[in-house]
Amino acid sequence: MTDREKIMSQDYYEILSDYRYPEGLEHSFEDLVFQRVDTDLGIAYINKNELTAADERKITYRGRPKVYGLMRGQPGPGGGFDPSPLIKSGILQAQGQPLNLTGRGVVLGFLDTGIRYEEEVFRNPDGSSRILGIWDQTIDTGQTPEGLLYGTEYNREMINAALLSDNPREIVPSYDENGHGTALASVAAGSAIRGGLIFTGAAPEADIAVVKLRQAKDYLREFYLIPDGVPAYSESDIITAVKYLESYAISLVRPLVICIGLGTNMGDHEGHSVLAGYLNTIATRRSRAVVLGGGNEGNSAHHYVGYATEGMTETTDNVEIRVDEGEQGFTAELWGNIPASHSISIRSPGGETTEKVDFKVRETRQFTFIYEKTKILVDHILVEQGSGEELIRFRFQDPTPGVWTIHVTTTGSRYQEQGNFHIWLPLSEFLTGDTYFLRPSPYTTITEPGNAREIITTTYYQDANNSFYGESGRGFTRSGNIKPDLSTPGVNISTILGSYTGSGMGCAILSGICAQFMQWAIVEGNNEWVESRELKNYLIRGTVRNPAVFYPSREWGYGQVNLSGTFDVIAGIG
Repeated sequence: MTDREKIMSQDYYEILSDYRYPEGLEHSFEDLVFQRVDTDLGIAYINKNELTAADERKITYRGRPKVYGLMRGQPGPGGGFDPSPLIKSGILQAQGQPLNLTGRGVVLGFLDTGIRYEEEVFRNPDGSSRILGIWDQTIDTGQTPEGLLYGTEYNREMINAALLSDNPREIVPSYDENGHGTALASVAAGSAIRGGLIFTGAAPEADIAVVKLRQAKDYLREFYLIPDGVPAYSESDIITAVKYLESYAISLVRPLVICIGLGTNMGDHEGHSVLAGYLNTIATRRSRAVVLGGGNEGNSAHHYVGYATEGMTETTDNVEIRVDEGEQGFTAELWGNIPASHSISIRSPGGETTEKVDFKVRETRQFTFIYEKTKILVDHILVEQGSGEELIRFRFQDPTPGVWTIHVTTTGSRYQEQGNFHIWLPLSEFLTGDTYFLRPSPYTTITEPGNAREIITTTYYQDANNSFYGESGRGFTRSGNIKPDLSTPGVNISTILGSYTGSGMGCAILSGICAQFMQWAIVEGNNEWVESRELKNYLIRGTVRNPAVFYPSREWGYGQVNLSGTFDVIAGIG
């Protein structure tokens, strides 16, 4: 098999690693492919038949790719193009005179479900494509991008040839079957059709680069108990997608804004994953911005926070999870805050209770029940490599419906304002039933990697009545760091495929705003050194704030984005 075939094969496991050697594995493998990503980051693809059980146990939590889901949300009522969210955000004002900010000269990058490149909103007035390139990770029959080992790249010349053909997909077969990526790209970068009366995106003259992500491999879906048919994407493929977009911008010497409409509930909710670290690196480079939505988990009841009782050295929380009749299986992660340590026991709906387990440094336990068909695998890491915190991961296989109780005993700590431990269930999309905590917390529900320090993270609100939307994720991070940064409209947003409500819509609007600002700052030479941190703070300066709200807010961050307000501040009139 070629390296390309191995990477595409279901028989090769992916390990995120230091580029010099696969992290946590003590010997080399004869059948290994290594993809270098950055100076200190790479991905090893290893034949599963060479991985022993001992090798699998050595794969660190950071080394095993997480799985991410889509953030589009629910379809809206339909109707024609509604420019109100663009007006509310100061986008259309900045597009007009005297600024004329349309994203010209900026590359807007999307890593998602692909793009329907034939659509009018992705073309210039002469009919040619505004798309610089598409890297389709699912197709292995064409030329791979330079520096990458799999998938097929289609450049603008090929896309334009396809658009002139009677059968475009014979030349460029890449297609967005789901529509998620197409919807986001149209909101952020859709062309102004009939002067913007029919449709326009936030940055209608930006160039576009696209990665169509492949689905996560079966072994990852099985490990994380992802339901069949649900779109799910591996951290390793997202990382290589970011590398592709970054390389494109470098080759063209152009500013780049990366729009990421994906997220996961797994992770420490402090932005310490491998992907988050790589995004931080990209975001702090000159003329780069990385934008993420905070997710749709605010009202999902998928987050629990436990507090120690002040003055006591040991406290026990009874964490109740209501498991739906249709639930096939799910994971959960408990993250503890130092210096506390945690032990657990589990009670089934039928009343069986496991022994209390005080874990060792790193340990895996399996629990079975006499009257339940459920099997629960529990992994414990006293000091997780990326965060330095305690992690207990649960995998519920074939859970019996009813209320499961995890008795969590916290020792060696005092009362902490941010909680002594947090537990997250998966994204709603990754559950087959309505499974939730009976006593949830709506806070600290921003999906990863939206908690990464250097990126720009947005929640979303309903611009029609200026209200925060309950499904939106909320801050702060697990240790109380400020996230989200901003809030943007995300309810009933017009896309080329109809209107949608969700985190991805807010992310797309903010990405277009960042492209507009990049045009002013870098393309037009007003601030050629700007990157994500400066751009974020410029936008914060221009936000709209409610006098009744204390900022920074868990819901609103530093306020509602208003690009025209930012330029008022820069001009000294705001």
